[in-house]
Amino acid sequence: MRRVSLTGLLTNAVVWALAVVWALPVVGLLMVSVRPFSEVVVHGWWTPYGHFTLNNYVEVLFDPAYAFLQGYLNSFIVTIPSTIIPILLAAMAAYGFSHFSFPIKNYLFLTLLLIMAVPQQMVVIPLYFMLRNAHLINTFLGLILIHSSWGLAWITFFMHNFFKMLPREIEEAAMVDGAGYFTIFFTIVLRLSMPALLSASVIQFTWVWSDFFFALMFLISPDKYVVTQKVAYIRGEYHIDWGLLSAGSVLTMLVPLLLYAFLQKYFIRGMVGWTVKG
Repeated sequence: MRRVSLTGLLTNAVVWALAVVWALPVVGLLMVSVRPFSEVVVHGWWTPYGHFTLNNYVEVLFDPAYAFLQGYLNSFIVTIPSTIIPILLAAMAAYGFSHFSFPIKNYLFLTLLLIMAVPQQMVVIPLYFMLRNAHLINTFLGLILIHSSWGLAWITFFMHNFFKMLPREIEEAAMVDGAGYFTIFFTIVLRLSMPALLSASVIQFTWVWSDFFFALMFLISPDKYVVTQKVAYIRGEYHIDWGLLSAGSVLTMLVPLLLYAFLQKYFIRGMVGWTVKG
């Protein structure tokens, strides 16, 4: 009979306790999103009985006053390029850092690490003036460039560590056959790195989709608001319909959750730094 250590039991208990604590607000959010406003006000958030309905979701999605579907479209317009562009550029940069030597290589790599530690709030003012001078304020292109440049540093660092793990013998054999560096990179290295690329893509997509700060700073017109901004404006000036606000929050979380569900193993690999195999 297999023995269960006290340490293992305590670890499991702590993990389950943390999971329950994390899940409670989400459960409350789901319950409020499927109940009428009058019941939420009278009975509170956690009452397990009442009239359950999907009217809040229907109203959020299709009421022109909220234009939530437009926010969804805008978020996809911003998030997809903001994921593809830094992934491709960072992969090429990481390959250069991991395979070639040049005079200021170590200083550049150190600069990347320092950039990763800079909070968004520190750079928003110079970024605003840069975008204003380039006439990119209140444009999707401006926000895409911001997110792409912001993701370059950490994705380069992430892919550099993965490229260092790839066997050099495959590349050396290709060079013997006459393949150049670009051919090796695009036909061999990228194919071998597909798990890492997918992992970085999941994380970058989730971060860009969930962003509110940069969107708030650089998108001004309501018709260009992304989905996180649409949620914020569901809250009225004199009245807060908690059911509508909760339904909008759930819909906002839905896309990253579905992405995580389909690409779970790559997401986990990215978060734990490739210590998990399988």
